[in-house]
Amino acid sequence: MEKEEEKKRIEALKSIVSNLPNSPGCYQYLDSQGHVIYVGKAKNLKNRVSSYFHKEVDRFKTKVLVSKICDIKYIVVKTEEDALLLENNLIKKYQPRYNILLKDGKTYPSICVTKENFPRIFKTRTINKKLGTYYGPYSHLGSMYAMLDLIKKLYKPRTCRFPLSEESITQGKYRPCLEFHIHNCEAPCVGKQTREDYLKCIEQAKEILKGNTRELSKGLLQEMKNMADEMLFEKAEIAKRKYLLVENFCAKSEVVSQSINNVDVFTIENDENIAYINYMHVTNGCINQGYTFEIKKHLSETDEEILQQGIMQIREKMESSSNEIITAKPVEMKIENVMFTVPQRGDKKKLLELSALNVKQYRFDRLKQKEKLNPEQKSVRAMKEIQEALKLKKIPYRVEMFDNSNILGQDAVASCVVFKGMKPSKKDYRKYMIKTVIGPDDYASMQEVVKRRYTRLKTEGGEFPDLIITDGGQGQMSVVRKVIEDELGLEIPIAGLAKDSHHRTNELLFGFPPKVIGLKQDGELFRMLSRLQDEAHRFAITFHREKRSKRALHSELDEIKGIGPKSKALLLEKLRTVKRIKEADLQVLIDILGESKARIIHEHFEKTK
Repeated sequence: MEKEEEKKRIEALKSIVSNLPNSPGCYQYLDSQGHVIYVGKAKNLKNRVSSYFHKEVDRFKTKVLVSKICDIKYIVVKTEEDALLLENNLIKKYQPRYNILLKDGKTYPSICVTKENFPRIFKTRTINKKLGTYYGPYSHLGSMYAMLDLIKKLYKPRTCRFPLSEESITQGKYRPCLEFHIHNCEAPCVGKQTREDYLKCIEQAKEILKGNTRELSKGLLQEMKNMADEMLFEKAEIAKRKYLLVENFCAKSEVVSQSINNVDVFTIENDENIAYINYMHVTNGCINQGYTFEIKKHLSETDEEILQQGIMQIREKMESSSNEIITAKPVEMKIENVMFTVPQRGDKKKLLELSALNVKQYRFDRLKQKEKLNPEQKSVRAMKEIQEALKLKKIPYRVEMFDNSNILGQDAVASCVVFKGMKPSKKDYRKYMIKTVIGPDDYASMQEVVKRRYTRLKTEGGEFPDLIITDGGQGQMSVVRKVIEDELGLEIPIAGLAKDSHHRTNELLFGFPPKVIGLKQDGELFRMLSRLQDEAHRFAITFHREKRSKRALHSELDEIKGIGPKSKALLLEKLRTVKRIKEADLQVLIDILGESKARIIHEHFEKTK
């Protein structure tokens, strides 16, 4: 029955698709409950929607979406631009499950200018459009506080919450507070500053919040000159102070170019499930807004698809009316009276690079925060990166790495270190003394150790690794592959970490014949693999040093059966050297150890003579 119902569902949907017009518009997918689960736009409705049903969908998330669709609705519009605007409105209205949605930015503060008779200006994290006009949000708190500090020094807006009105002021209901006495407020509450003058100051403060500081600076300079011409030197001095404050603020702002005005900049960075879009607004050459939005992905959307919806939603959220949008790559979308630019050089290119720097830093910070909350996340990401880079069938949870250590063939040893979830599992580490190889032959030593290791695991039914990494290049890999695949018949992926002439890890090899896998040497994954290699080397060389030290401390006394450590220590304490012990009379030895042990030692050295 379920197969028949599924067949009927697909046939019904295909019937709807076959009747769709070849016009631009928006389509809506509905589930069995009649809820809108996805909204999309199209230049050609029929072609776009039919691609979900008449082509083999290779993306898992898209397959899941198609399996939920029970009905299709559509709206025809005149132009592609109208389709884009309609799509944005429908997404806001229905909040579809499978569409990308901007995360709420409540964690970042905004600046509010209230709609009171005597407006107040303050920072807030709560947005209530009925209360006032909001500017921001500000991801960089330092710039927000600098702006508030400038407004406070220039215009001295009131900080009290009194419901001021001209009637209450005339009736003398209020008294000047401390802010007036320390010259942070002009006391409009007692009529020392008129409402007209106060509102003029608030309007100028709004210009600063909008980023129009250059225009304000020019106005203050002209006002200062006019006052001086009229011999109003005290007022000219006040205007001069304001002008210098604004100029100082502008000097600290990020200035790109005076010719760049009213421009939006967008850059994007991607993770598996989240996209990050950085938005910057430039007015009169100064960046007056900068914010990075997080977008949760539900399907395998491309950067261009995410940017198209992100630009619409962000511009609306930030109330942007700029007539130029700068992006790193061309975006196929049209917005009325808006020009899209992909700069190749100059100030706009620098602006784009600054935005890209911000979005990368934001993504890095978010990943670090998540790793602190969930330390396993970093390991899982690294394992997935290895899986994707080497195109492995399964995630490499258990990784084993081998290394040899000897000095000209003497005290030859090898080590096997085991990492589980990219973390060392020291209880699974193994040391090997090379038994069958004579001389400094790393290939033969590796072959012996790998054969001993996996023959035993095969015999005992032990756990095999998901990936073997050798400390060496093609030679080491071919030796290991010969044992693993040809002799033991095992299917275990084999990779190699090769070093340069300075003994630094410089490339990852994989495949048969081995090929270099492109990894950034300053990337996190490469550093993690290098640490794994260093751990294998550390473990091998520590074992080699232990063995060498024991051999160095070995003496001829160790070869005499019946003479234990205490007897040896006593002899060396009395006679100091093995040579003097050899030359000692029997009676001297008897005096030190007793007759039976003394005769054993004396007879041993007599035979060697």
